[in-house]
Parts: sequence; C-alpha cells; structure tokens
Amino acid sequence: MTGAVGSGAPLTWGSRRARLALTATIMGSGLAFLDGSVIAVASPHIEADLGGGLATIQWVFDGYLLTLGALVLVGGSLGDLLGKRSVFIVGTAAFGVTSVLCGLAPSALILILARMGQGCAAALVVPTSLALVNTLFSGKDRGKAIGAWSGLAGVFTAVGPFVGGLLVDTGTTGWRWVFLINIPLVVGAIALAVATIPDVPGTRTQAPLRSQVDVLGGVLAVAGLAFVVGPLIEVAKLEVWVTIGLVTFGLILLALLVVVENRREHTQHPPPMVSLSLFRIRTFSVANVVTFVVYGALGSAFFLVTIALQQGMGYTAVAAGLAGIPVTVMLALFSSKVGGLLPKLGARLLLTVGPLIMAIGMVWLGLMRPGQSYWTGVLPGFLTFAAGLVLVVAPVTATALADVSADESGTASGVNNAVARIGSLIAIILLPLVGGLAATQADGLSTGITILDGYRTAMIAAAIVCVVGAGLAAVGFNGKDGRVLSPKPAD
Repeated sequence: MTGAVGSGAPLTWGSRRARLALTATIMGSGLAFLDGSVIAVASPHIEADLGGGLATIQWVFDGYLLTLGALVLVGGSLGDLLGKRSVFIVGTAAFGVTSVLCGLAPSALILILARMGQGCAAALVVPTSLALVNTLFSGKDRGKAIGAWSGLAGVFTAVGPFVGGLLVDTGTTGWRWVFLINIPLVVGAIALAVATIPDVPGTRTQAPLRSQVDVLGGVLAVAGLAFVVGPLIEVAKLEVWVTIGLVTFGLILLALLVVVENRREHTQHPPPMVSLSLFRIRTFSVANVVTFVVYGALGSAFFLVTIALQQGMGYTAVAAGLAGIPVTVMLALFSSKVGGLLPKLGARLLLTVGPLIMAIGMVWLGLMRPGQSYWTGVLPGFLTFAAGLVLVVAPVTATALADVSADESGTASGVNNAVARIGSLIAIILLPLVGGLAATQADGLSTGITILDGYRTAMIAAAIVCVVGAGLAAVGFNGKDGRVLSPKPAD
C-alpha cells in the first residue's frame, strides 16, 4: 500500500486505501471541530481550577477562534505551496503538541497561549484536509467523499460535548483530559496520512516563501483582532480610556489589512490572503454579512447556554453536553434536504425565516429557570432553535458561493468559514457584556438566579442579533438569489 503513496492518480471510492485516506482527513479536521465544541462543557471546571472568572473562559474560547479564523486562509495557501499532505501532517502534529500543552497547563495564561497555538495548528489542518479530499477523489467519488467528510466532521462536533462531559465529570481536573484525549487521534491521523495519502508537491517556486505567502496579512489579522477582542474581554479590569485606545489601535490594524490586501491583489507579490474583488459580488457580500451576524448569535448562544445549564440550572457536565444533542440530530437529518430546497425557494425566504425561528428558540432558552423540567423548559427551545438553524446552515454557504467563479470558489469558501468563526469570536465577547456578566463575574462564576439574570439579557440580545440577520437577508437578497448554485466557469 505504501508503495503507491507517491502516485497522484485519483483514489477509487470503496477501495481500502481510499477509506483509510478519507479517514485520515476526517480525523484531522475532526480534531479541530471537536475542540471547538468540547470546550463548552469544560469551561466552568477550567475556571474553578485556574480562576479568572468569565474572562478566563472567554479567552479559552476566543484564543482558539481568533488564530483559527485569522489564519485559516494562510493555512490554505501554505497547503497549495508546500504540498497539502505535508502541511496537513505538520498541522496535525502541531495540534497534538499544543493539546498536550493545554492539558498540562499550570495556569490560565499558559492554557490561553496553548489554545491560541491550537488555533494556529487547526488553521493548517482544516483547509488542507478538505483540499486533500477534493484532490484525492474525482467525479462522483469526489461528491461522495466530501459528503462523508462533512457528515463525519459533524459527528465529531456532535459527540464533543457528551465526551467532554464524561471526561470532565471524572474530577476537579478532569477538564485536562478534554485536551489529552486528542493524542490518540493525532497519532492515528498522522499514521494513516503517511501510509495512504500521495505526496504531491506544492506549487512553491525558488523565490523566498515570504514572497509567495501573505505573512503580513496574517500577522495584521491576528494582531488587529487581538487588540479588538482582548480589551473587551478584560473590560472590567481596564480603565475606559485604555480600552478605547487599544480597540482603536486594533481597528487601525484591520483597516491597514484592507489596504495591504487591496494593494497585493493588484501586484500579486505575494498573492493576497483575501481577494477583495470577491466582495464586489453582491450575493457573496450579503451572504457573508448574514453569516457574520447569524453565526455570531449562534456561537454566543451555545457558549451562554452551556454555562447557564451548569452554573444556573445545576446540570452536570454530561447532562449539559447531552442537552444540546437534539440540535445536532436535526442538523444531521435535515440539512441536506433543506439544501435541496434552496433552488426552489431561494435564499431570501430561507435566510429570512431561519434566523427568525432561531430567535424564538433563543428567547425560549433565555427564560429557563432553576428547577424547571428539561422536557418543558429546555428541549422546546433547543428544537425551535434547531429548526431555524437547519434553514440557515446549508443555504447561506451555498448562496455565498453561487455567483463565484470556479477558480475562486476555494478562496471564497475559506473566507466564508473565517467570517463565521470571527462572528462567533466577537459575539462571545460582546453579548456577555450586554448581559452584565463580565462585570458581575470578574472574580468567579456565579450560580443560580444570579447568573441566569445576566444570561437571560444576553440571550435576548442574541435573539435580536438573529432578527437583524433576518432583516439583512430580506433586504440584501432578491427572489432569484440562490436559485442557481453551480459556480460560474473560470475566466
């Protein structure tokens, strides 16, 4: 089997090597998705062990999202230049190392830095894993492989909270196993990748790597986001003028990023991290604005609900992980079917109605109180929320790519992915501020009614954000958008 690893011929669906190669890519990307969901149930236990209040939890969440969202496009470029297999293996190994650092972190600061390292590693793994699937398979086999990659990656996300809950409930420091459990998956993914994935060289030329990769763009993105989100997380501890000054500096860096990317789009030395010309496509721009808003509400809602279930409702970590499983089940059962409705119903209808239904579910979840039955107080909220989410997930991505040419579809997909993660990153900071949670829990997480009061306000704010997303979709799309989903041919 290993003798054919160097061959660039497409793999045949159903062959042993194809199954193992696909498994390697799913295990690698699954790690990134798993660590995005598993941390939710562990967060109160991390805070109890390491201290720091709500800010610690936000940093643990957002440190990962910050580097992943800012660098995922750079990771895709490195895969093209240096070889997708090589970058995938290096990224997976780095994810393993940073997982160990997270699991052994003696302080909140070390954990946060290790989580940012995990995000950097995931930024190498996520784009190259899907690119490998796209490269290794062709024709109908490619569609089957991408479907399997998407579906099983979703399974990793689904089981994350449950597995995390089991590990966390083993004791006070059980949260450390949430990270250490990654190691067997890392070893398995690397072993399978080395044995089954062809080593196809990248497109790198003899010129220095810095002239082929937009390193400056990546640095500006990370620094700009860090200076915006960091002061907002620490707002309870900073003087107002310090917060304003640091956030302003971050916004200046992000504005400079736009200038740099615009210039590099014309010079192509190096090619830009983000092709700004994509945003001249109306459907792409509107879909990404809706993605930013709705995924921001989505990310913050899961963050808030998971904490409220444990700290406010008295759920164990396992119970909190299981509570949201109906959302994942509904996504798995109905997302592909709703995607098939898009050409018939169009983007405007689905992306207006979907966020509105999500908002109703968020309000319901925001009204839960201690002692309330899961079946009557929590589950209906999750089911309503999931019904709206099902109408959003596939249509918003498909619409974002619908009018993009085939040769830019990879970049456009990466931008949409990054926008979703950055939306969650920002909302996880801002909505707890709206609920007053940052000020009241600077030294430690409250429990019971105290936390639920602030949680309720934050969830209503998240619902309002969803309504805004629905309004943007209603105004920004027309009746024809989303009805033609095949990418435009390359120029």
